[in-house]
Amino acid sequence: MSTLAETDSAAATEIAVAVNNISKIYPGGVEALNNMTVQFPKGELTSLLGPSGCGKTTLLKIIAGLIPANSGTVSVNGQPVSGPGPDRAFVFQDFALMPWATVMRNVAFGLELRGIGKAERMAIAEKQIANVGLKGFEDSYPQHLSGGMRQRVGLARALAVDADILLMDEPFSAVDEQTRRKFQEDLLDVVQREKKTFIFVTHSIEEAVYLSDSIALLLPRPSRVSEIIEPALNRDIDPEAIRRETVYLDTVEQIWIGLRNYLE
Repeated sequence: MSTLAETDSAAATEIAVAVNNISKIYPGGVEALNNMTVQFPKGELTSLLGPSGCGKTTLLKIIAGLIPANSGTVSVNGQPVSGPGPDRAFVFQDFALMPWATVMRNVAFGLELRGIGKAERMAIAEKQIANVGLKGFEDSYPQHLSGGMRQRVGLARALAVDADILLMDEPFSAVDEQTRRKFQEDLLDVVQREKKTFIFVTHSIEEAVYLSDSIALLLPRPSRVSEIIEPALNRDIDPEAIRRETVYLDTVEQIWIGLRNYLE
C-alpha cells in the first residue's frame, strides 16, 4: 500500500481523470468531501471504497459533471469538467432504464440523443447487447427481465456511446451473490476488451480487490483519500481461482483491518 502523497509513479502513467482539491458541502452544512485529490490512470479500473456515506457517489457525480463541487477542479484527459460530456458514461445503481422502451431502444438511446442515424445506432446497440450476453432479448421490455439482465442493459447502453470513461455506481448491488460473481467476471472481460477507463463505486472489499487495478480508500465524511492500494493479482489464472489466492485473501484482510478502525 502507498499513501497518495507517495504515489509519484502516477506521473509516469497517463492519467484519464485528475481530481484536485475537490470539496463538496451540501445544503444544511453537510460536508461530503474535503480537499479530495486522486488520479485515475487511463485504461484501468479504479474502485472507490470506503464506509457508507463517505462521499463515493458524490465524487462520481462530480466527475460525471452531474453536480458541481464547491471548490477544486476535475479534468478529463487534461480538459476541465464543467458538466456532462460525451467522454463520460454513467452506469446507475438502479438501472435507470425507460420502462416503455425495448432493450434495443434503451441501449441505442444515448446514440439517438447524439444524432446518430437509425441504421448505425441499431448496429452499435446490437453489438453491445451481444457483448453483455443479451443476444435474443433485443425486443424485450425491462419489466420482463431479471435484475441482473436489466443491469446488463445499463452496461450495454454505457458501452454503446463509446465514452472514454465509464462511471459505475455500485452496479451489482441489487443482484444476488451468484449473479454478482458472474457479473464481476464478465466486467473483467469487458475491461480487457474495451481498453477504457473505469471508475467503480462499491461497498464490497472483496469486489474491489477482485476487480481493481487500484483502489482508492476513502475516509469517513468529510472524505479524502487515505491510501491507494494496488492488488497484485494474477489475472492469467482461472477467474474463480483468484479468490483463493493468498494475495487476494491477504489484501482483503488488510483493507478490512484499515476500515474497521473507522467503524468503532
